[in-house]
Amino acid sequence: MAKKYYTRNTVMQLSKRALEIQASPIRKLMPYAIAAKKRGIKVYHLNIGQPDIETPPEMINEYHNFSAKVLEYGPSQGLDVYRHGLVEYYAKHKIELHESDIIVTTAGSEAITFAMMVTCNEGDEVLVPEPFYTNYNGFATMASIKLVPITTYAEEGFRLPDPAKIESLITPKTRAIMLCNPGNPTGSVYTRTDLEKISTLARKHSLFIISDEVYREFVYDGLSHTSILNIDGVEDLAILVDSISKRYSACGARIGCIVSKNKELMAAALKFAQARLCPPTIDQLAANACVHLPDSYIANILTEYQKRRDIIFEEISRIPGAVCRKPEGAFYAVVKLPIPDAEEFIIWLLNNFSIDNETVMAAPGEGFYATPGLGQNELRLAYVLNEHDLKKSMNIFRLGLEAYIKHIS
Repeated sequence: MAKKYYTRNTVMQLSKRALEIQASPIRKLMPYAIAAKKRGIKVYHLNIGQPDIETPPEMINEYHNFSAKVLEYGPSQGLDVYRHGLVEYYAKHKIELHESDIIVTTAGSEAITFAMMVTCNEGDEVLVPEPFYTNYNGFATMASIKLVPITTYAEEGFRLPDPAKIESLITPKTRAIMLCNPGNPTGSVYTRTDLEKISTLARKHSLFIISDEVYREFVYDGLSHTSILNIDGVEDLAILVDSISKRYSACGARIGCIVSKNKELMAAALKFAQARLCPPTIDQLAANACVHLPDSYIANILTEYQKRRDIIFEEISRIPGAVCRKPEGAFYAVVKLPIPDAEEFIIWLLNNFSIDNETVMAAPGEGFYATPGLGQNELRLAYVLNEHDLKKSMNIFRLGLEAYIKHIS
């Protein structure tokens, strides 16, 4: 029932979407972390994808050196200099684009929202493998659409089910299939074969494919990333959404883009872009300064993240009854624990457990699912801390779990 607000002469009601939008499971437990810090407890944040790797100085220098006397509106589609830079960036990944194929957005969040709104009417459906990036729920609510989960399982390494299973979920309301590749929160990397199977379904049923490729560079163990724009035959169906947040450790810059070779779709997306006027100018210039960073930049941070991945996976492997696939990409791991409720465990860690006045925060897994009841005994760990802090935090996590299991037994 809608919550009512009474003023002197009227009764006010909030919108249905305001009441239905999900609180972020990544951030909703922050009051417990804040309370722990007020008690003098250091909290290691493994709950959020905020890297501690320094933002490139080339980017920071753009902020220091900006000298315009007036900070004017920019073009709705983004600065020409940056879109040209993006064309060159994607060419390195064998994605041939024209500047007109790109609209710069206020972070990847806006790119995803634009993609949903240009492909779907109110009440339409988008298929998405679960667990998925939790904010997809919020974007779908804002766009008044429904996410239909393609359920994947920790015990199966979160692999996609066979195409027949996915096809069985398609209804007359289905408008798109959405992928995150590499995956947040699972660390899964979809192969070219996976993408070709999805593309075959999309062509057969005239569905768009929205591909979130924010973690493109973070692929481990010699594996390679395949973009949806590397797949032939779906040029009119493929939509790529992207962001600089993780690539350049610049989460606060809020620059992303939506990319498609479908001219009609991009013309429609531009109208949404015009409605919000323009993406932030200085952040685009800062992002553009990173387009031509040497290959060694990505190589170095990839080596660092793979080392962190190995640390966290080794510690998880020491936990009896824990189920976790070794992440192939991104910088997250989903862990299924031998407890009934991961959220209660995280709260208990923040309220009741510490070693040398230090504890750990993770993100409860249930919020990464659309299917009720799934993920309740899972959580996501983000391996975004330096080696020393990651080892300490995972030791606290493991010992805390042992103590918690005794506590609830």
